[in-house]
Amino acid sequence: MESLKNLIARGSVLFLIGVFFALVLNLLQVQRQVTVFPPEVLASLFSSAWWVPPSCGTAAAVIGLLYPCLDKQLGEELRYKREWSSVMRCVAVFVGINHASAKIDFANNIQLSVSLAAMSIGLWWLFDRSRSGFGLGVGIAVLATFVTQLLVYNDVYRSWLPCVFFSGGVTMGNIGRQLASYDNDPSNDARIKKD
Repeated sequence: MESLKNLIARGSVLFLIGVFFALVLNLLQVQRQVTVFPPEVLASLFSSAWWVPPSCGTAAAVIGLLYPCLDKQLGEELRYKREWSSVMRCVAVFVGINHASAKIDFANNIQLSVSLAAMSIGLWWLFDRSRSGFGLGVGIAVLATFVTQLLVYNDVYRSWLPCVFFSGGVTMGNIGRQLASYDNDPSNDARIKKD
């Protein structure tokens, strides 16, 4: 029963983080007028984009809960000790990658995509380096890009989206792993019994 409470608490925190990221990162994109969903497509599908933050929150919760579960199933030890400072650096790099997709002017879309792909792989290398993290990141990138394509029809393809989705998946996975580390930390049990 305690583990179910922990799971619900972690999922709720991850959902709120995902909603927050959706709002902040969309604001950065709108400033540059490079939104993931072009206004004309959104206007034709929905009168407003109210569904984007809850969708991102749900995705963040699923991803953040899935990473530690997959690590446990695969018996994959993380190479680095997890700590909040590392997770926050990962978040900063993810925000930087998203911001770069909106702010940096590249000669063409291929240069932008290659640059963001290199940054996304760099984020994974610096903060994860696990096979499960890479596999889930790629899976999330493919699935999220596919869903995005369905939503905006096939007329609009932004080749940098998989890079943002990949790095977002790795980032949410690191946050989920850090939150899950409290479930397995014996010092937390001692503090709870003491209180």
